[in-house]
Amino acid sequence: MTDQPLDDFVRQVALARREHRLPAQARRVSEDFTNETLALLFPHFAAPGRDGAPSVEKELSRLCAELHGFLLALGSTADKANRVSSAFTASLPALLLALKDDVQSTLEADPAAQSVDEVLLAYPGFFAVACHRIAHRLHELEVELLPRLITEYAHRETGIDIHPAAQLGHSVAIDHGTGIVVGETAVIGNRVRLYQGVTLGALSVRKDIAQQKRHPTIEDDVVIYANATILGGEAIIGSGSVIGGNVWLTHAVPPGSIVTHAATVERPREPGESLLEYYI
Repeated sequence: MTDQPLDDFVRQVALARREHRLPAQARRVSEDFTNETLALLFPHFAAPGRDGAPSVEKELSRLCAELHGFLLALGSTADKANRVSSAFTASLPALLLALKDDVQSTLEADPAAQSVDEVLLAYPGFFAVACHRIAHRLHELEVELLPRLITEYAHRETGIDIHPAAQLGHSVAIDHGTGIVVGETAVIGNRVRLYQGVTLGALSVRKDIAQQKRHPTIEDDVVIYANATILGGEAIIGSGSVIGGNVWLTHAVPPGSIVTHAATVERPREPGESLLEYYI
């Protein structure tokens, strides 16, 4: 005598597996793809014995083939899979330059950082930014699913959650980093520094505003200290501003502002004048 509910369950599972269109073990594939990309960009992540041009060329071919296969599994045409995988591998030199800027910015921003090697191997902020830059390039190439899997890999490893569609400028430094959240439509400028617990989020999570600018814009040379929360697409943080720890901010502030819990003046600074401070 059979167990009818269990028999039905077995049939449902078998049917779901037959109809499943995603690449097998997609999360594992995304982690491997990320690590293999980093291995091509920095020798710190390469396996022992992988040196010389033939080895690098073989790794490039394998990376291209993995992306090609992932795209085919998602239903892309062979032509699109060829075009996208070739475009991604062609992006690697630009990714390397961008990440070198991030490493140098982190080294200069943190007195505790002793070397480039330390930042590359031991700083979760760098790993999260590296994963984001890989994922963002795939997002630009309209690759489905894989960009989000890559940034979620970084999220699991570091506690830093950066949506692949978010836009990051050059020389971004994340120190400590645990608990940082950067939303889909956030824009972060050049030479920005973020500390742990910072949220660049949305004021509303309604689905009907999904296509709108929902997250903040952080202009160049801004520093945002621990646990600051900045919400909404109208929150534009002017260049050169400093956002203090634990600040809650939902509106724009002009360039050169200091936003803290202690008020002084609320007007743009003159040349040579001390930074503007806001009371929150």
